[in-house]
Amino acid sequence: MLQSELLSRIEEIILIAVLELGDNAYGVTIRAYVEDALKRKCSIGAIYVPLERLAERGFLSYRDAEPTQERGGRSKRMYTVTAKGVTALREVQRLHESLWSNIANVIPAFN
Repeated sequence: MLQSELLSRIEEIILIAVLELGDNAYGVTIRAYVEDALKRKCSIGAIYVPLERLAERGFLSYRDAEPTQERGGRSKRMYTVTAKGVTALREVQRLHESLWSNIANVIPAFN
Protein backbone atom coordinates (compact mmCIF):
# COMPACT_ATOMS: atom_id res chain seq x y z
CA MET A 1 0.00 0.00 0.00
CA LEU A 2 1.30 3.45 -0.85
CA GLN A 3 2.03 5.79 2.04
CA SER A 4 -0.64 8.15 0.68
CA GLU A 5 -3.11 5.29 1.10
CA LEU A 6 -2.41 4.86 4.81
CA LEU A 7 -5.39 5.49 7.04
CA SER A 8 -5.51 8.15 9.71
CA ARG A 9 -6.56 6.95 13.17
CA ILE A 10 -10.08 8.37 12.78
CA GLU A 11 -10.42 6.75 9.34
CA GLU A 12 -9.36 3.44 10.82
CA ILE A 13 -11.90 3.71 13.64
CA ILE A 14 -14.66 4.71 11.21
CA LEU A 15 -13.96 1.76 8.90
CA ILE A 16 -14.04 -0.60 11.88
CA ALA A 17 -17.31 1.01 13.02
CA VAL A 18 -18.88 0.49 9.59
CA LEU A 19 -17.77 -3.15 9.57
CA GLU A 20 -19.15 -3.81 13.03
CA LEU A 21 -22.40 -1.92 12.46
CA GLY A 22 -23.11 -3.80 9.23
CA ASP A 23 -26.55 -2.94 7.82
CA ASN A 24 -26.99 -0.29 10.51
CA ALA A 25 -23.97 1.85 9.48
CA TYR A 26 -25.10 5.42 8.90
CA GLY A 27 -23.89 8.76 10.23
CA VAL A 28 -25.60 8.76 13.63
CA THR A 29 -24.70 5.17 14.53
CA ILE A 30 -21.15 5.59 13.26
CA ARG A 31 -20.74 8.74 15.34
CA ALA A 32 -22.07 6.94 18.45
CA TYR A 33 -19.66 4.04 17.86
CA VAL A 34 -16.68 6.41 17.49
CA GLU A 35 -17.65 8.41 20.58
CA ASP A 36 -17.95 5.20 22.59
CA ALA A 37 -14.57 3.94 21.31
CA LEU A 38 -12.81 7.24 22.04
CA LYS A 39 -14.73 7.95 25.26
CA ARG A 40 -15.38 11.52 24.16
CA LYS A 41 -17.82 13.55 22.09
CA CYS A 42 -17.13 14.12 18.40
CA SER A 43 -18.48 16.90 16.24
CA ILE A 44 -20.58 15.99 13.24
CA GLY A 45 -17.80 17.23 10.96
CA ALA A 46 -15.27 14.99 12.70
CA ILE A 47 -17.28 12.04 11.39
CA TYR A 48 -18.78 13.19 8.09
CA VAL A 49 -15.60 14.70 6.63
CA PRO A 50 -13.63 11.43 7.00
CA LEU A 51 -16.67 9.44 5.79
CA GLU A 52 -16.70 11.46 2.57
CA ARG A 53 -12.92 11.19 2.22
CA LEU A 54 -13.07 7.40 2.68
CA ALA A 55 -15.81 7.16 0.05
CA GLU A 56 -13.84 9.34 -2.39
CA ARG A 57 -10.76 7.13 -1.90
CA GLY A 58 -12.81 3.99 -2.56
CA PHE A 59 -12.61 2.55 0.97
CA LEU A 60 -16.36 2.95 1.54
CA SER A 61 -19.40 2.76 -0.67
CA TYR A 62 -22.81 4.10 0.24
CA ARG A 63 -26.41 4.10 -0.77
CA ASP A 64 -29.28 6.30 0.27
CA ALA A 65 -32.01 4.42 2.14
CA GLU A 66 -35.68 5.13 1.60
CA PRO A 67 -36.82 8.42 3.19
CA THR A 68 -38.76 8.04 6.43
CA GLN A 69 -41.38 10.21 8.13
CA GLU A 70 -39.48 10.13 11.40
CA ARG A 71 -36.57 11.83 9.62
CA GLY A 72 -38.80 14.47 8.08
CA GLY A 73 -38.75 12.75 4.69
CA ARG A 74 -34.96 12.58 4.55
CA SER A 75 -33.09 9.40 3.80
CA LYS A 76 -30.14 7.90 5.65
CA ARG A 77 -26.86 7.37 3.85
CA MET A 78 -25.92 3.76 4.55
CA TYR A 79 -22.21 2.88 4.37
CA THR A 80 -20.40 -0.34 3.49
CA VAL A 81 -16.67 -1.09 3.61
CA THR A 82 -15.29 -2.05 0.18
CA ALA A 83 -12.65 -4.67 -0.55
CA LYS A 84 -10.16 -1.82 -0.84
CA GLY A 85 -11.21 -0.65 2.64
CA VAL A 86 -10.69 -4.12 4.11
CA THR A 87 -7.24 -4.26 2.51
CA ALA A 88 -6.40 -0.85 4.00
CA LEU A 89 -7.49 -2.02 7.45
CA ARG A 90 -5.39 -5.18 7.18
CA GLU A 91 -2.39 -3.10 6.12
CA VAL A 92 -2.73 -0.69 9.02
CA GLN A 93 -3.13 -3.67 11.38
CA ARG A 94 0.13 -5.14 10.05
CA LEU A 95 1.83 -1.76 10.47
CA HIS A 96 0.62 -1.48 14.09
CA GLU A 97 1.75 -5.01 14.89
CA SER A 98 5.16 -4.38 13.36
CA LEU A 99 5.65 -1.09 15.18
CA TRP A 100 4.56 -2.53 18.53
CA SER A 101 6.75 -5.60 18.14
CA ASN A 102 9.72 -3.32 17.50
CA ILE A 103 8.95 -1.33 20.65
CA ALA A 104 8.64 -4.54 22.67
CA ASN A 105 12.19 -5.45 21.62
CA VAL A 106 13.54 -2.06 22.71
CA ILE A 107 11.56 -1.57 25.91
CA PRO A 108 11.00 -4.87 27.76
CA ALA A 109 8.30 -3.30 29.94
CA PHE A 110 5.96 -3.33 26.91
CA ASN A 111 6.00 -7.13 26.76
